Amino acid sequence: MNHLEQQLHYPLGETVPAPGEALEVAPGIRWARMGLPFALDHVNLFLLRDTFEGREGWTVVDCCIDAPASREQWERIIATGLDGLPVVRVLVTHMHPDHIGLAHWLCARFDAPLWISATDYYAARAAMQNAAGSGGHPAADFFASHGLRDEAALAKIRQRTRYYLDMVPAVPPAYRRLMDGRAVRIGGRDWRCIAGYGHAPEHIALYSADFPEDVHGGAGVLLGGDMALPRISTNVSVFDVEPESDALTLFLQSIDRFLELPEGCYTLPAHGKPFTGLHIRVGQLHDHHRDRLAEVLSACAAGPRSAADILPVLFRRALDAHQTTFAMGEALAHLHALWHGGQLRRARDEDGIWRFRLAGG
Repeated sequence: MNHLEQQLHYPLGETVPAPGEALEVAPGIRWARMGLPFALDHVNLFLLRDTFEGREGWTVVDCCIDAPASREQWERIIATGLDGLPVVRVLVTHMHPDHIGLAHWLCARFDAPLWISATDYYAARAAMQNAAGSGGHPAADFFASHGLRDEAALAKIRQRTRYYLDMVPAVPPAYRRLMDGRAVRIGGRDWRCIAGYGHAPEHIALYSADFPEDVHGGAGVLLGGDMALPRISTNVSVFDVEPESDALTLFLQSIDRFLELPEGCYTLPAHGKPFTGLHIRVGQLHDHHRDRLAEVLSACAAGPRSAADILPVLFRRALDAHQTTFAMGEALAHLHALWHGGQLRRARDEDGIWRFRLAGG
């Protein structure tokens, strides 16, 4: 455990649910943890005991990718973790594959509606039609314009035309909208939607204060999705589909909204372990990105830098093709925060590469 983690509190210690197991973490809430074939090797799903439109059962928060191993784990949870009751609603925090991949399967199997933000629903449908943001020729051309000239890496990005579709082969044909500030009634509790930006188009976290004092002091529960992770920093990227976005500023503004919640609220994240110390974690994330921005600014003070030039500044390890895509997006997010903030200016050189330099230089 690193020194930042030691500032947080993990009520369950090192306990995590075994594959196919659902572990109770709060009254009426169970935690399942499913494997992923990436460096980030798991995603957390939460099962909330519910009665919806007259049906007794469970509202599921997030789904995992559509893969044989994921379906197998779901079959075990359905057989042993739901008390013989059905899934009555599928709630998805955002459109990334590890969160929405099996929504179509669960919704069809249990005749359960999908709940998601409108932006992420349509972003998921669009992502199924092309590789925007994750691969294909547009992504390769975009990253090449920001200095990535390694032909082997670009070839791998061009070949990734089915990255999203392989993990999200379908999405339900209809949805019900989650919207910032609205309350969703789940299991007799009101859960307030909190929209977040920068990581996904319109990520929805949910907070409920309707828990008794003996549940971590009665400070409530936050289903944080990917916006409130305890150990790693959420990926914040600029991609070809929105090439001039200021994703990092949006993200930092979004997580500040969690400071309105009680400091002691019990946070159930999409990756890592349930924790308390949300305000501390928000501060840690601000510190992390402040330090990275300072490093990027310093690099650009030494001379014009492309996003590819910034990779070794932000990432001090070897990157595979999958990691390079997100690393380029992260480098651009930091450059764009400084560019939009007026500290850097950019220009395209004779080789067609965007380079950033100090605004006064």
